[in-house]
Amino acid sequence: MRIQVRRTGGFAGIERHAELDTAGRPDAEEWHALAEGALASGRGTPSVGVPDGFGYEITVDGRTVYCADPRLTDEQRALVSRVLKEGA
Repeated sequence: MRIQVRRTGGFAGIERHAELDTAGRPDAEEWHALAEGALASGRGTPSVGVPDGFGYEITVDGRTVYCADPRLTDEQRALVSRVLKEGA
């Protein structure tokens, strides 16, 4: 499973992008569950957030959803944080 996250917005407006491939990872099942939860509660169009907040585009194996601060679910927040931290 390939997971991509693109973060836009924020005070400085700096875009950040990272992706992670779960193939061969010992924790792949955990990633799959987290990704499915994040996709289930995402929107099909970009979300309107708050001024200077972040907007996120989450793509999992070609399926893209959008979410924005402060209305991220726990799964979305965890997935975004982990991919931006561990992904390339």
